[in-house]
Parts: sequence; structure tokens; C-alpha cells
Amino acid sequence: MGRRDFIILLAGATGGWPSVLRAQQKAMPVIGYLSSQSAEALAPILPAFRDGLKEAGYIEGRNVSIEFAWAAGQYDKLPALAEDLVRQQVAVIVASGGAVAALAAKAATSTIPIVFAIGDDPVQYGLVGSFNHPGGNITGVTLFMATLTPKRLEILSEVAPAAALAILINPRNPNAESEAENAQAAARQLGRELRVLTASTESDIDAAFASIAQQPGAAVMIATDPSFFLRREQLAGLAARYGLPAVYFHRGFAAAGGLISYGATITEENRIAGQYTGRILAGEKAGNLPILQPSKIELVVNLKTAEALGLTVPPSILARADEVIE
Repeated sequence: MGRRDFIILLAGATGGWPSVLRAQQKAMPVIGYLSSQSAEALAPILPAFRDGLKEAGYIEGRNVSIEFAWAAGQYDKLPALAEDLVRQQVAVIVASGGAVAALAAKAATSTIPIVFAIGDDPVQYGLVGSFNHPGGNITGVTLFMATLTPKRLEILSEVAPAAALAILINPRNPNAESEAENAQAAARQLGRELRVLTASTESDIDAAFASIAQQPGAAVMIATDPSFFLRREQLAGLAARYGLPAVYFHRGFAAAGGLISYGATITEENRIAGQYTGRILAGEKAGNLPILQPSKIELVVNLKTAEALGLTVPPSILARADEVIE
């Protein structure tokens, strides 16, 4: 080989180095995390997702990266956010924050694996065919938060036995109608009437609480909705301002000053979603992984709020409480 041929060969080899490096960089899989909520709202919960990934052998920044797409309560943004993740050719899409996020992900792709972390019934909303055999490109974990609606109403009735009951729903959430129907059926079982109010924005919520407060001795249940979780401080603050006993679906409301919360922990849901995401990255098929349901349900009572409202929480509820905030 002549000197000129050697130089040409060397130049060709070095010229290929950047493309080789780019290929190596692309080798790290990217998870697309699609959420109906905001980064701030999920900041205390995302470490659990990363813990689940780690348990499955994946550490962010080392052998996997995460691309977050936040709708911040604006559900109409979810389809475009999901489609953008598909264009980026992420390895897995994690859909968090209600069936509304999972449905947007499913509509965007039938090939990229999807792991949902929601509080709704995935069969009811057509996300999967069954719990044991989801099939297709989708699996996940569900908290069945809406199925706890009758129990929440029962707790609210125990705390405020003479109150005029109301439920606040978000009409933009796919679960709103069924949850309202479940709540009304539960109210009838208790021999009570239940007023249904709707809200999807901060101003809607303000107006709804003002309307509820016009009825003397009212009490309200907040329906399971990711945008309500985003606005938990507003909701708890309005309940305090109008002197309304209220029950919520997650402990975050009680921590923000809400009276009582009863529901599963979003933390555990995200840890399991992290585990499933790691298993899919390692080669398992989403459709072969059964839908999981965390078993722990928490009852949290805020006695400071009860005292401010002039309420006495029944000993039967305090005895069942997982946490009492004093």
C-alpha cells in the first residue's frame, strides 16, 4: 500500500468516527413520560418511578434517559404531546395521570410500548382487553380510585351527617360521568340527595364552591381528577374559606389542609410503572404483562382542619386512619 492510499484509508476511517459516536449516543433508550399533570405536582412522586426503573436495572443518565411531556391540567394538549414523543421515536411511553393521558398515548401509536399509571378502569375505557392479558402494545397499573367513591361519600356522611351533599367533577375527564353516577347511587343507598357540580378551570372551581356554599350546612366530595390534584391547595383553601367539610381522593389534599382523604398512593403506582418500563426496555412485551393494582388504601384525617371547621371527627374514623394530622 502506497503512502497516498494509506492517507485516503485513514481519512475515510476517521471520517466515520462522528457517525459511530452518534450511533453510540443513540443506543441509550429514551422513555417518553406523558403526564396530564405538571413537573411541580409530581416532583415528590417521580423518585418512586426512578426507583422502579432502578430495580429493573435502569438508571436515568447512565443507561436510560427520560423525555418529559407535561400537559399541566390542559387535557387538550395531550394528543399533540403524545404525537411528539412518537416522532422522537422513544423506546417506551409512560402515560400518567388518568385515562385521558393513556388514551392520548394509545391513539398516537400502536407499536411503541405504553405503560400507563392511572386511577381509572383500563378495560372500561378500552385501553386493554383484560387485566391478565392486555395484549397489543400496552400495559400498566391502575388504582381504581373512582371505585372508592361510595366509601368516600360514606366517610363524608359520617363526619357531616346532616350536611347537604355535593360532588365536584371535571367534565373533561372521561371518568366524570361514571363517577357522578356512582356517587349518586351511593347517596341513594344512604338515603341522601347529592348535587353534582362541574369545574375544569380555576375560575370554574371558584364559582362551584361559591354555589355550594349558598346551601347552608353543605359538604363536598372532590372527584378523582388529575387537574384537581394540581389545584389541591386551591380546593382545600376554598373549603376552609366557606367552612365546608370535604373529602378528597389523595393524601396530598389533606397535607394541603383538606379535611379527609381516602385513596391509593400515587407513589406506589409510579414505582410499579417504573419496574414495568424497565422490564420492557429489557425485552419483555407490554401486552404480556398483566395490569397490576396496588393494594394499599390510605385514610388521612386533618384534625387541625376539623377543629377550624368546628367538627368532631367520629372515633370510628380516627381508629381507621392511617395518619392523623394534628
